[in-house]
Amino acid sequence: MTAAPTASPTSTAPTPGQVWTRARGILAVVLILVVAGITFAAVRSGTNHGQLDPRSADPKGSRAVAELLKARGISVTVATTLDEATTAAGPDTTLLVAGPNLLTRSQQLRLEEAASDSAGRTLLVAPGPGATPRLAPGIRAESHQAVSALAPACELPAARRAGTADMGGTRYTTQDPTAVTCYPSAGLPSLVVLSTAAGGDTAVLGSPDILHNERLDKQGNASLALQLLGSRPHLVWYLPSLTDPSATTDDGAPGDGDEEQSEGGAKNDPGEESSFLDLVPSGWLWGTLQLALAAVLAAVWRARRLGPLVTERLPVAIRASESAEGRSLLYRKANARDRAADALRAAGRTRLAPLAGVPARDAHTPDVLLPALSARVTAPDRELHTLLFGTAPSTDAALVLLAEQLDALEREVRTS
Repeated sequence: MTAAPTASPTSTAPTPGQVWTRARGILAVVLILVVAGITFAAVRSGTNHGQLDPRSADPKGSRAVAELLKARGISVTVATTLDEATTAAGPDTTLLVAGPNLLTRSQQLRLEEAASDSAGRTLLVAPGPGATPRLAPGIRAESHQAVSALAPACELPAARRAGTADMGGTRYTTQDPTAVTCYPSAGLPSLVVLSTAAGGDTAVLGSPDILHNERLDKQGNASLALQLLGSRPHLVWYLPSLTDPSATTDDGAPGDGDEEQSEGGAKNDPGEESSFLDLVPSGWLWGTLQLALAAVLAAVWRARRLGPLVTERLPVAIRASESAEGRSLLYRKANARDRAADALRAAGRTRLAPLAGVPARDAHTPDVLLPALSARVTAPDRELHTLLFGTAPSTDAALVLLAEQLDALEREVRTS
């Protein structure tokens, strides 16, 4: 190997123009996917409102039951703030709370006070252990069970007329002798109706399934839902929002110790099936999923395009000196003296083996090559072993010296 030339070599790194030419196609595809995903999500978000939303036609939405109630002359109003819900409560109103576990402690207490004084009906959908004592005093939430077709097993007229329904979920207990308990699951009811002092009642529903569009035509779900929600001429459908101003002015932590903190200061009960993602419109979730899938496909495409290293014929002939010089510059730039030394020794052994009468397959075997060379040169075996199979040089000068010694050894073998 020769020392690096003083003249600056031509760089093999791609220029900014070349990088842009290679990457602009990928960037264009990614940009199109991002724009398409955002547009699709925005369009879908205008008509998809999430679980238990009376405006949503999604499988988990509740538009079907809301339309049936309207056909029966029941007015349906959607409330997204606590002030709207408490203001609308009254003796002629049914207040449905779709996400009681999302309310903070002070919100729950305010809602219970307004509902109990209204003499109307309050329907709580799957409140957990933290929300139940504050929203329905006298009722306690127990463990969660799978939803299944259950018989009413109670004297509640609405339940008896509805018959078997998809109930279960969170189960409840109560010590109030006036409470009506229905649809027991593993011995505990999943529907409890408790009278209030003002003449109204509070109904606790263990699962939201009977209100979902996809389950409304099953069992007696539609009958039970219509009777629970249609006992008054007005229905206020309260969808708690994390942006409700009343949530940011809470003076206490919501929930109890086994609940998880969520955004906006609210908590989700561990037995509750809904989560923060349930409040995100499905269009945005689908858009995010599509972008993630596109990114994975792009990564796979790029990986397959790069592929493994293959040998190919060069389109033009390159002089051996240019190839050697280019490789030496790469080794020097990477400070890879060990690789350079290995390349020099391997090439030297390959050339020396036929000169010493050693088969090519044994050219890199010390026990075969060194004795054959010792018979032709004056250098001892120890020096030959260090020269041909030694360690990597520690400096550039030592690497140059190694190259010179290998050249000298080859000359001596050739002339011996």
